[in-house]
Amino acid sequence: MKKPLIALATVLALAGCSTPAPASAPTDAPADTLRGTITVFAAASLSDSFRAIADAFTEQHPGVDVVFNFGGSSGLATQIVEEAPADVFAAASPATMTTVTDAALTDGEPVTFATNVLEIAVASGNPGGITGLADFADADKTLALCAAEVPCGAAAAKLFESAGITPSVDTYEQDVKAVLTKVELGEVDAGIVYVTDVRSAGDAIEGIEVDSAPVSYPIATLSGSTNPVAAHAFVDFVLSDAGQGILRAAGFGAP
Repeated sequence: MKKPLIALATVLALAGCSTPAPASAPTDAPADTLRGTITVFAAASLSDSFRAIADAFTEQHPGVDVVFNFGGSSGLATQIVEEAPADVFAAASPATMTTVTDAALTDGEPVTFATNVLEIAVASGNPGGITGLADFADADKTLALCAAEVPCGAAAAKLFESAGITPSVDTYEQDVKAVLTKVELGEVDAGIVYVTDVRSAGDAIEGIEVDSAPVSYPIATLSGSTNPVAAHAFVDFVLSDAGQGILRAAGFGAP
C-alpha cells in the first residue's frame, strides 16, 4: 500500500482572453508622479517572473512599491471576492479570473498576457524512473498533483482525461510551487507542474514533456484599488515589450 504523504534561477529580460493590449487607457503620467504601494495578487507560477517585472517596473517608477501575494489562483480569487485589499490580479486560468469578474471587481476587461504548458517534474537524475504520464497510474510510484480547484490541478485533470489515465496520487497541493518542492525534496517521484517551474528550479529538477494544451494567464486591475494609476501602470508594463521579454525568458508563451 502507498504511504500517504502530507499535503523554487533568476530570470532576466519572459487562457480564452484577447491578445495583449493596454487593459486600460495608457498610463501617460511621468514616472515621478507615480507614488505609493500596489498589492498584486498573482498565481504562484508567476512568482519569479513577476518579481523580475517588479524590479524593472520600479526602476522606471521608483516612487512605487510593489507588494505581492502569490498563491493558488482559486484561493487568491476567493480572497479578492472576500474584500482582501488588492490592486491587480494575475491568474493562471480564465476560470479563476471569472470568479472575480462575476463579482464585478475588475476595472475593465481582463487581458491575456501569457500562456504556459504542463510538464512532468522529477528530481535531478530521475531516481523514481519516471518515463511519462503512464507512470502516474502506477500505485508503486509516489506522485503529487495540484488540487483540483487550482488551475494547475484542473489542467492536469484534463491532461489525464485526454490520455485515458487515472492517476494514483499521494498528495494534492494548494499551488504549483508546493508540488515542485515535494519533487525537489525527494518526497515524491514526480509531479505535474508548469514548464516555467521546471526551468526556474535549475539543475535540481528535470522535466519530461507531455502533450499539454496551453493554459492562458489573464491580468486585470481591480475596481477596489486604492492606487489605480499605479495599478494600471503595472498592468501596462506587464503587457509592454519589456514585461513580455521577461516572461518569454522565463519560458512563458505568447498569449
